[in-house]
Amino acid sequence: MSRARALPQDALGWLHDLARWIGTWLWAPFYRVRVHHPERIPADGPVVLVANHSAFVDGPLLFGMFGRRVVFLVKAEMFRGPLGPLLRLIGQVPVRRAVVDRRPLTTALAVLRDGGMVAVFPEGTRGSGDVAGGVGAARQGAAWLARASSAPLLPVAVRGTRRPDGAGRRFRPRVEVLVGEPLPAPSAPGRDGLAAATTEVATALRTLVRELESYTAEVAGDVREQ
Repeated sequence: MSRARALPQDALGWLHDLARWIGTWLWAPFYRVRVHHPERIPADGPVVLVANHSAFVDGPLLFGMFGRRVVFLVKAEMFRGPLGPLLRLIGQVPVRRAVVDRRPLTTALAVLRDGGMVAVFPEGTRGSGDVAGGVGAARQGAAWLARASSAPLLPVAVRGTRRPDGAGRRFRPRVEVLVGEPLPAPSAPGRDGLAAATTEVATALRTLVRELESYTAEVAGDVREQ
């Protein structure tokens, strides 16, 4: 873990670390999780992680998976009710969709400048599972954060958390997580530079998802042949 505090100002480091430790084993009874290429995760320094999002469990599952503190930008609806104070205390940042609000980005930027990791789910990737469409329409927030903090962009793909349409309850489904190669921090100026960086990370994420889909299809075929 980075020696930097690397959390929002009001977060409790010990509670964040406890929650992350719990997250390393909490999902074991429910999912068979395998992480591919965890060595690609930078051990310290600022990182902007960009992951696809097809099920609610993606964020909590990834939270304890990276061996270091990670701050997620989470939709503000999740902060309603009793869960809200806990999310804030463990350092997660609410984001209001369709509202112009720079506070989440300012908070995330401070975390990055402290040497931390910030995770962003591209808009629109949950629900349909259509990663190609969702990632293609991703906001430029991740690219802006990476450029402003000189942080690499780390694409991460997750498959297996979303129950297929029409499928019944599954017993410990297999979940595959593929960590991509870090992309250099964007340096091109202006909106065109942000658009180019957003396109690059979206392309990398789509490629990772397709790689996972091919892999899971091969595994399923091998199981059927046995």
